[in-house]
Amino acid sequence: QVQLVESGGGLVQPGGSLRLSCAASGSSFSMYLMGWSRQAPGKPRELVATITQSDNTNYADSVKGRFTISRDNTKNTVFLQMDSLKPEDTAVYYCSARRNWVQAPYWGQGTQVTVSS
Repeated sequence: QVQLVESGGGLVQPGGSLRLSCAASGSSFSMYLMGWSRQAPGKPRELVATITQSDNTNYADSVKGRFTISRDNTKNTVFLQMDSLKPEDTAVYYCSARRNWVQAPYWGQGTQVTVSS
């Protein structure tokens, strides 16, 4: 089992940047496929970015070229660098961890990101 704690959310103006962090407890962090999802009010949760155990990344079309996911296995942490933020990026952002695509993911508690002038 793994516990996830997100941080780094906040209020930012359009065009600005934020860096989210997700710290994982427990061992074997490097064996987990990590991801970031988001959920805006009244909308379903959307998978934003994933990074595999071998550092292969994938992004939703809505964030491609603006967001970057990375991981530091020495610190049991996954990051989401968000640049050129838009008001439509406003959502609660959740970190997830799973051994593979078949397994149900573990989720963090979420961190609020608000993009507004």
